[in-house]
Formats: sequence, structure tokens, C-alpha cells
Amino acid sequence: MSYRSIRLQDILTIHEVYSIHYFEYMCDFSFPGESHDFWEFLCVDKGEVNVLAGKKFHVLKKGDIIFHKPNEFHNVKSNGLIAPNLVVMSFACTSPVMAFFEEKILKVGESERLLLAQIIQEAKHIFEGRLDNPYQEELVRSESPRFAGEQLIRLYLEQLLLQLIRRYMVDTSPTFAENSTLVKSVKQKADGALLSQIQEYMEAHIHESLTIDKICKSNSVGRSQLQKLFRDRSGYGAIEYFSRMKIDLAKQMIREDRINFTQIADKLGFSSIHYFSRQFKRITGMTPSEYASSIKALSDNPQ
Repeated sequence: MSYRSIRLQDILTIHEVYSIHYFEYMCDFSFPGESHDFWEFLCVDKGEVNVLAGKKFHVLKKGDIIFHKPNEFHNVKSNGLIAPNLVVMSFACTSPVMAFFEEKILKVGESERLLLAQIIQEAKHIFEGRLDNPYQEELVRSESPRFAGEQLIRLYLEQLLLQLIRRYMVDTSPTFAENSTLVKSVKQKADGALLSQIQEYMEAHIHESLTIDKICKSNSVGRSQLQKLFRDRSGYGAIEYFSRMKIDLAKQMIREDRINFTQIADKLGFSSIHYFSRQFKRITGMTPSEYASSIKALSDNPQ
């Protein structure tokens, strides 16, 4: 037999990255704005922000992602009420298909959120410095980077962009559901729906002290199935996941600076301020006071 290869087509390629950030801003944060000759996107992980893109004003909420084309002026401000968490990334790409993202605000789904998380995870292991420093202007390679981290970031970013283009450009076709390789299996969809249901239940009861039995009974799920679902999808058991949800909310409340630590501990159902502080430090590596100081210092100091 005489085999012949086929050269795979590149629809979109990225070889240069300027910045990768995950921000946990105060509720009164304000970035005055900038423009540059490369692409940038901002995705809201939690909360809400006000964004100016060119001459258009937008209010972005959880799951929204906005793209700024090269040389487009843009700024971002917290709304004064909610402390937002944001993913911001800038990169160079001259592929013609990038025109699709001009003046676009899209919604990220579960698969895109996973890709963003993978990009952040890889960046932590291959670049020096903190990903929450808004004034960092250059990525510096780590002396001991994770193997193939830079290539994986490029692949994850390209996949993220291509998935968004495919979904928003192609899913109006009647044959998309039949032909798309992104269609998940029935079991994956069921697991995802169950996970979302339990996550919503946890959010609704974030001020309480939940047990495995109570979560299982309220969501009609077995104990072993619950633990497997959370460990497969998050890497944590259900209760540990719930604890981390509480601490994430505590961090947001600290940044909003409306109530003190004792009130936060009480509002989130911790038995005491001491137990809250121990849990906070176990999960974040900082005491609540240290966390509040570090975030405020970062937000207030433009050095």
C-alpha cells in the first residue's frame, strides 16, 4: 500500500502571550484604561464589573467574556457593591478568523471554564510572580517550569477560542448536534446536571453547616455517588468543596469591607471566629487579616 499524508490546517494560531491574570478585586477597584496592539479578553468568574470598550459601556456578569481587539481603548471598574473575580489574558494573533471576536461579549460554558482554569494552573507553574498583580507588564519564565507548560497554554487558549467560534457560528446549523465532536455523552450530561444542582443547593445553604447525609437526602443522591462526582469533577470531597465555597465567599466579603471577621464567620455558619480563621488559613495559606492586607495593598499600590 502507498500511504499519503494530509497536512492539517491551522485556522487559528497563537505564539505570543503578553499577560495571564486571575484577579480578586475589591468592590471599589478601578482600572483607568489602556490600549495596545494585541488582543485581550476579560472573563468574569464571580461578581459583576463595568467595562468600557472603545466608546461602548457594558455591564458584565458571571460567565461573560469580552474581547478587546488591538488598539481598542478599554477600562474596567468594580460597581462599588460586589467584589469581582476576573480572568484577563492578552495575546498576539493575526489569524483572520479573529475578526469574529470584534465587539463580542459571549458566555463561557463548563468546558471553557475548565480551559481557563487549566491556563491559570499552568501559568502558576511556569511563570514567576503573582497572577493577581495588575501592574505586571512582563511574564518571566520560572527557573524550574512544569514540562510543556507553555505549549499547553497555547493549545488551551487556541481550543478556547475555536470552541467559542464553533459554538456561536455553527450551532444554528440543523446538523450541528449530529456532527459536532463536542457533544457529550448522556452520562456526562447527567453528571454535569447533577453537579450543577448540588452546587446550587450548596450556594443556597452557604450560611449553614451541611453534612454529607443532608446533601444526599436533599438531592436524592447516594453517598458514594456524591463523593465520586465531586472528586472526579473538582478533586475534592463534597464537604471540602463546600468549605472552599464558604472561604471563597468569605474572601469576597472581606474585599467588600462591609462587616468584620466575626460577623463574616457568623454569617457563614462557622461555630466560632477561631474555627473560621483556622479554616481560612488552611485553605488560603493566610489568616483573614493577612488576606485583607495583601489584597488591599495590591489594589491601592500601583508600583
